Amino acid sequence: MFCFQCQETAKNTGCTVRGVCGKPEETANLQDLLIYTLRGIAVYGEKAKELGIHDKETGLFVAQGLFATITNANWDNDRFISLIKDALKQREALKERFLAAYKEKNGKDFDENLHDSATWFSDNAAGFNEKAKSVGVLSTEDEDVRSLRELLIIGLKGIAAYAEHAALLGLEKEDIYDFLMEALDSTTKNLSVDDMIALVMKAGEVAVNTMALLDEANRSAYGNPEITEVNIGVEKNPGILISGHDLKDMEELLNQTQETGVDVYTHGEMLPANYYPAFKKYDHFAGNYGNAWWLQNKEFESFNGPIILTTNCLVPLKKDNTYLDRLFTTGMVGYPGAKHIANRPEGGSKDFAGIIELAKKCEPPIEIETGKIVGGFAHNQVFALADKVIDAVKSGAIKRFVVMAGCDGRHKSRSYYTEVAEKLPKDTVILTAGCAKYRYNKLDLGDIGGIPRVLDAGQCNDSYSLVVIALKLKEVFKLDDINDLPISYNIAWYEQKAVAVLLALLFLGVKGIRLGPTLPAFFSPNVVNVLVEKFNIKPINTVEADIEAMMKGR
Repeated sequence: MFCFQCQETAKNTGCTVRGVCGKPEETANLQDLLIYTLRGIAVYGEKAKELGIHDKETGLFVAQGLFATITNANWDNDRFISLIKDALKQREALKERFLAAYKEKNGKDFDENLHDSATWFSDNAAGFNEKAKSVGVLSTEDEDVRSLRELLIIGLKGIAAYAEHAALLGLEKEDIYDFLMEALDSTTKNLSVDDMIALVMKAGEVAVNTMALLDEANRSAYGNPEITEVNIGVEKNPGILISGHDLKDMEELLNQTQETGVDVYTHGEMLPANYYPAFKKYDHFAGNYGNAWWLQNKEFESFNGPIILTTNCLVPLKKDNTYLDRLFTTGMVGYPGAKHIANRPEGGSKDFAGIIELAKKCEPPIEIETGKIVGGFAHNQVFALADKVIDAVKSGAIKRFVVMAGCDGRHKSRSYYTEVAEKLPKDTVILTAGCAKYRYNKLDLGDIGGIPRVLDAGQCNDSYSLVVIALKLKEVFKLDDINDLPISYNIAWYEQKAVAVLLALLFLGVKGIRLGPTLPAFFSPNVVNVLVEKFNIKPINTVEADIEAMMKGR
């Protein structure tokens, strides 16, 4: 195996025996093979597109396949074997449609040589495991080509996750699926460095559009997020803990748990569900339990009730953990030994009845903290406060905004983000989204004229709100360049959705982003040089040095 897609990869170089995340070698290899088969689908997808063939169903499957390989999403080898088999079926079906259309148009059979990913075939696990050994990241020998290809694929994984969430709520865009095909197909070709960089930048554009689509889907279904105080203590009833990002799952769980005597709590990236008006009508929606994903081994244990993982951020259980029989997965998530909730039938809902019955037999959660935290500062809510914010900037009460969005993780060096939040001058406001907020969202940092100094927009995909807010401020202050705003970007990354957000910011022309706690291992030295030259991307420094520089607009 060789995997360097997450921030915690071994020695910031790559995991070669077992992932720091806990991913076994066989699982890593099967994920590589799934990506390889998706590239084969894309080869035919691009050729079919030239003949006017667009297949939304196949596009969604490609998105789901990419999503399944995101860090901490799926640990189940059997699920990957099944996905690879499905990918090969999808590829062959698309191939047949293309070949028929080609012959009809040209009066002859298609006879071009294609990339091995479009022609290789096996129908058994042994064949999969053998092929997987030769199609991983290191099969691309040139370091810079490998870096740009993997940066693109890693960004695609984030885009795919957001596209899948939007699709579940009924919103899809063909051009997003088309780009997934175009980009994956490009990794089978010998493109110039300039062409590869152009595709990476296009990924940033598509990331913006995909996050906008998901924002529209979430708000259309559940209303605009509102400023909300979220309870972080516990009630006396048994509970179900739901983690991840899938608001459709959240809605169906709340519906099915009404009047059952079971409370529902959010965890991790599901915290922002508390901000949506549609969910506030449920009296048994008890609040948020716990913190960021990496603390779940301890927090899932003390919760006592069932836990549902709707998307990535599932950590392998430790030897002394006892909650496997209370752990449920759904969607693209999988874990050996955990029960999987099947996809909803056409026009129906997922069936959480078994989880609810189990919850009734469990003890209530053990309280691990008390109090409330405040969130719900997505773009619509901030616009409602626009006059107050603008007046505070004009008067000098707010000197600077610092965007500290992104991911949390286990590295001790991530205490940097807590220290930055604590030591920033009192006339600064932190804009955040994603689980990075757990490093400082429970600190008492006060407010500026009634504006909280930490404005939480929501999940990682809600980083889109931070972009919309910045563009609105640019318009209000009549500036030509987004970089002239009093905003600094200090982004924490861990996995592939954060990379999609980063590419989105680069596409929008944001410069001077600090990225940490380390620069990605998949950035080759030459790619780093390009990013520094074009976008002034920089690693984090000391807390004091970075605060001083940000306050000076550097």
